Amino acid sequence: MACKICEARRPRRFCPGVGGDICAVCCGTGREETILCPLDCEYLQQARAHEKPVELKPEQVPNADIRISDDFLHDNAPLLGAAMHALVNLGLNTPGAVDRDLREALDALVRTYRTRESGLYYESRPDNMVAARIQAEMLRAIDDYREKSRQQQGISTVRDTDVLGTLVFLERAALHMDNGRSHSRAFLDFLRLNTAVEQPLASGGSSLIVP
Repeated sequence: MACKICEARRPRRFCPGVGGDICAVCCGTGREETILCPLDCEYLQQARAHEKPVELKPEQVPNADIRISDDFLHDNAPLLGAAMHALVNLGLNTPGAVDRDLREALDALVRTYRTRESGLYYESRPDNMVAARIQAEMLRAIDDYREKSRQQQGISTVRDTDVLGTLVFLERAALHMDNGRSHSRAFLDFLRLNTAVEQPLASGGSSLIVP
């Protein structure tokens, strides 16, 4: 029996991403590059444990003029939790979505809310269709959260500036967790583990990514 991917080396482990046994070399080189790995794969999780977060240089920090303090995160914890929950649900339920799509969606959301701060209502949309779908659904989720908050408290307490700060924080977190793999879902995995959202069952078939 040979590895399902390279068809040369001896297989060492079962890969749920391709639905067959593969060698350790193909697992290491294909992980989140040519294979869209299920988030609960034990070998993916082992690799995650050895990944180091990216330390962003000051010039790499997006929207550096927006300060996100511990007090801001504490005061806006419900909004942040709702945004994380919406984002992870969209990421898990949008076929083919990876961290890159989430980052593009967050970038467009930040630019949209920046224009709102200036009094304009211009919606920035990514060219990437997957990211555009996530961005559009996130806008709806934020509006729903705002309306539910208004109904519960009788007044609107969710400010655009707070939404903007929350989105900037998530954008920075996504960059901080970028492991450089083209189909990385490390940020999505972080959201999943911190919002108690389960990954939907696969619909079947191979998750091998065809170039």
